[in-house]
Amino acid sequence: MRVVLMVVYDGFQLLDLAGPADVFTAAAALGATPGYRVEVAATRAGPVRTSSGVVVTAEHTLADWHEPVNTLLVAGGLTVWTASADLELVAGIRRAATYAERVGSVCTGTFLLAHAGLLDGRRATTHWSGGELLAEQFPSVTTEPDRIYVRDGPVWTSAGVTAGIDLALAIVAADHGPDLAREVARWLVVYLHRPGGQSQFSAPLAANPPKRNSLRTLQVWMEDHLSADLSLAGLAEQVGMSTRHFSRVFVSETGTTPARYVEQVRIGAARRLLETTDQPMDRVAAAVGLGSPETLYRIFHRHLGIPPGEYRARFTRF
Repeated sequence: MRVVLMVVYDGFQLLDLAGPADVFTAAAALGATPGYRVEVAATRAGPVRTSSGVVVTAEHTLADWHEPVNTLLVAGGLTVWTASADLELVAGIRRAATYAERVGSVCTGTFLLAHAGLLDGRRATTHWSGGELLAEQFPSVTTEPDRIYVRDGPVWTSAGVTAGIDLALAIVAADHGPDLAREVARWLVVYLHRPGGQSQFSAPLAANPPKRNSLRTLQVWMEDHLSADLSLAGLAEQVGMSTRHFSRVFVSETGTTPARYVEQVRIGAARRLLETTDQPMDRVAAAVGLGSPETLYRIFHRHLGIPPGEYRARFTRF
């Protein structure tokens, strides 16, 4: 049997454990040879409370683990910041990794791998909300924030929560081929290959709030005038600056270019219209200043990895 050792701690996300565990269990039930045996470990054996209040049992203590492991997988959760300061937990993960053929993490569990030194010089991803922090805290790690999962040699990391299922399916495909992974996906009624990256789930706009009142006022004006002339020249004129000076000041205070900011604002507005209305694509495109459905389609594909129609089908609220 291939042993999958899953590492947990107080306040971890239950789905980070249950999702991958069910993938490996289903693979074994559907004929994986050799199969998988899922084990759960923590710094102390016994009950471990999840963020949802459900209690799971860790049957193993990390410090006492000495069995070969096919896959060491670390769960994430909102308490990962406290867990990362637990030197015993970090050392236990580092030690258990010496027994593992493959090491991985789900969601913010990436931070625990990073603290254990297991991501140095490697590519990795994490929950979309933590990508910038991962890059800032661990410059030796190449952060790929829009990926659902990343494989770099024997190290696998996934995006947030349900992306652990995508990661586990990819591991099954690597071990047993795509046909078995496809059967597992069908059995669990999930995507085998989820379309698009995790940007489609993230906050639509990430920019530093400017210090200048004129720029803050401009940002509010832009939100209310998406179909206006939001070119560099038009925006510079709106705040009474030369285009060169405006561009330099905007980048300095927001961390992004005016053109990129405008596109993100328009994408955000389009997302809201697609989620909350049944307006046809041409009206959505016109309302947010993108002109045509073709432009809307192209920008959605470039930023979110999926077409606007698919985005609406997935996230509609009406």
